[in-house]
Amino acid sequence: MNRYPRDLHGYGATPPDPQWPNGARIAVQFVMNYEEGGENNILHGDAASEAFLSEVVSAQPWPGQRHWNIETMYEYGARVGFWRLHRLFTEAEIPITVYAVGTALERSPGQTAAMQEAGWEIASHGHKWIEWKDFPIDEERRLIEEGIRIHTEATGERPLGWYTGRGTENTLDLIADIGGFAYTADSYADDLPYWHMSGSKPLLVVPYTLEANDMRFATAQGFNSGDQFFTYLKDSFDALYAEGEAGAPKMLSIGLHCRIVGRPGRIQALKRFVEYAQSHDAVWFARRVDIARHWHTHHPAPDPAGRPSTLSQDDFVARYGGIFEHSPWVAERAHALELGPAHDTANGLHNAMARVFRAGGDDERRGVLTAHPDLAGKIAQTKRLTAESTAEQASAGLDALTDDERATFEKLNTTYRDKFGFPFIIAVKGLTKADILAAFERRVDHDRATEFAEACRQVERIALLRLKDLLDD
Repeated sequence: MNRYPRDLHGYGATPPDPQWPNGARIAVQFVMNYEEGGENNILHGDAASEAFLSEVVSAQPWPGQRHWNIETMYEYGARVGFWRLHRLFTEAEIPITVYAVGTALERSPGQTAAMQEAGWEIASHGHKWIEWKDFPIDEERRLIEEGIRIHTEATGERPLGWYTGRGTENTLDLIADIGGFAYTADSYADDLPYWHMSGSKPLLVVPYTLEANDMRFATAQGFNSGDQFFTYLKDSFDALYAEGEAGAPKMLSIGLHCRIVGRPGRIQALKRFVEYAQSHDAVWFARRVDIARHWHTHHPAPDPAGRPSTLSQDDFVARYGGIFEHSPWVAERAHALELGPAHDTANGLHNAMARVFRAGGDDERRGVLTAHPDLAGKIAQTKRLTAESTAEQASAGLDALTDDERATFEKLNTTYRDKFGFPFIIAVKGLTKADILAAFERRVDHDRATEFAEACRQVERIALLRLKDLLDD
């Protein structure tokens, strides 16, 4: 099967109501990334020094050498920045999540104890805080398992959350396969949690952020001052809070680093934002594991077996072969297209099937048209319509015509067929008998090309309505 793995549809135009506790309009979630002592360093067995997310914006790795300046900036995060953030959140009584690198926890027993005493979630940030993109899958698996082992030894508990950060295309599937996690955060794809299907294994993704994140103090086109950081967080909060008031609550993730926002010139901006968010009603300040548990309860994983893009051709045709009336070739060819998660919805699958129908040429499309029954015709009277056509005609009252109405339909059917060579087709859902007759009388006057195009549009409309009876939008 030709399948596209990325999900470009997501929740679409109507995201689910997360049903946050106590009717909260927004879930606000702070993450402390604890990486100090887990970064690249030849002391840690790495080939070069760290070059990412420090005050040295243009830093480059130093092969085989220690970079003293960067090392001490990381040390500031552990020695000073951590405790500044610890005071802020414990005094505000806001529970947070820590993305903790395993080897960093090993080297920071005091900070680890403080995290636990504060009731913070300690999620795993991997074995080491390094670039993973070139690691073979077996080696990545081994080091994920090593990260779990070190984390469990350092904290006394196995991590329930995972965030590699600089991961690979295999990371989510490895996390799903290893199992034991309530969620992963290795995604930036949404403002709500969502389920990632790794084969038949569902894995909850609680997306993270790289924009509402203090890392932008250390990157090009980033924040130059605390005021910029505060304004960005405030605007993000205000936008999502307004969506929550309008009935579509979301989640705001905020990423923090001890060595960055833990500096005195930046911490005040974060403090102002905390106070601003706390000044609003109906705000849920949550750890990421709390959000994950909530989602597991209120929005459990969907059944992977029902997704069109995962079906075999036989099962696909058996389920959708009648969407285009007596024309299973449409479903057969649609199955061969590049389907993916975006096609597991009514609109998405309709798009694929309509593409096939439009590409079929006039003769094949005419065959689909002629496969449709006459409205209120003899086939309907003998109860030999497909189940779909029976329900559709009944919804417009065409199964309960007076003798005069039936005679009118029979006359129009004959006139129309004689002129165009195919039956009159209209998507009857939501229409009355009068609406249908008016359209019949109007369209019978069309020229052949105009009416052929209109009939094809109606066939596509009928197909969409049938799919909406089977699938979500």
